[in-house]
Amino acid sequence: MAETINEVKFSDAAMAEIQRYISHYPEGRQKSALLPILHIAQAEFGGWVGPDVMDKIAEILDIQPIEVYEVATFYTMFNLKPVGKHVLEVCRTGPCCLRGADELIDTLKRKLNIEEGETSADGMFTLKPVECLASCGTGPMLQVRELFYENLDSEERVDEFLAMMRQKEHEVPTWAQ
Repeated sequence: MAETINEVKFSDAAMAEIQRYISHYPEGRQKSALLPILHIAQAEFGGWVGPDVMDKIAEILDIQPIEVYEVATFYTMFNLKPVGKHVLEVCRTGPCCLRGADELIDTLKRKLNIEEGETSADGMFTLKPVECLASCGTGPMLQVRELFYENLDSEERVDEFLAMMRQKEHEVPTWAQ
């Protein structure tokens, strides 16, 4: 397992940001920086965190790998397998379903030729239904990274949304700017 940990290398900018987060906590409490470090890792390694990356985070924080796995597997914001350039997190709770979330999911599945949890053949989109995104009045909606795309209640709006997303360049994480 030591070989795998050595293969994972954060960029200098990412390591500086990781160290900045760790410095906010007293010695022995560095585990408190785990959530932001997982976000940094996910941005650094293609939108997902695999076991080798989680092992490296455990090494950096001087904690057991299982402590990283517990957190990464609990929160749906962390992807544990490769994903597309744009992860479409579609809200599927009650209010959004009443406003057409099921139809939005079905439309995306049909247009992208994928099922929930899958990535489109071109590697652009991963469809990921999620629980409440707290935008009940503007459903059906979805989130891509930190941005909400709301009122996706017609095929035309979905087409416009997908066309716009196909044009978007990869966004550089704010910590790396």
